[in-house]
Amino acid sequence: MKLTKIVGVIVAIYIVFVVLFEAGFLGYYQPKLESTGIPMLVVTVTDEAGEATSRRLARFETDGKTYVSAHHWTRGWYHNAVKNPQVSVEIDGAIADYIAVQVEGDEFQDVATQFPLPFAALFLMGFPPERDILRFDPVIPSMDQRRGS
Repeated sequence: MKLTKIVGVIVAIYIVFVVLFEAGFLGYYQPKLESTGIPMLVVTVTDEAGEATSRRLARFETDGKTYVSAHHWTRGWYHNAVKNPQVSVEIDGAIADYIAVQVEGDEFQDVATQFPLPFAALFLMGFPPERDILRFDPVIPSMDQRRGS
């Protein structure tokens, strides 16, 4: 019985730690992470009600493509991007329109292998569900849009 209580207290402390880390630490420090060398972007997604929300995310690039990973417990921005893939992305001060594409199969494995989540990060995040990855494909304006018509 005593062992059960000890394990219960440890689990409760860990859960509180994860909540504080996710909501407090990341909520406060994430906007500042770019100064640590982690490349960031700001994605603006639209929900079903048409309301736009922005989220600062770490980005990674491979083979000239830009990716983001949904690997925390909260990932409403990801679900909104999947439902409405027309997003706006700001990278290094430049804002452009993109199509958010779910990454699956071999491409997912390649990207996840090149940019693994270290055990320490998984521990700090409370071992969230398996990550999801999006690729942002630039929107190429049509000829009419380029002419200004």
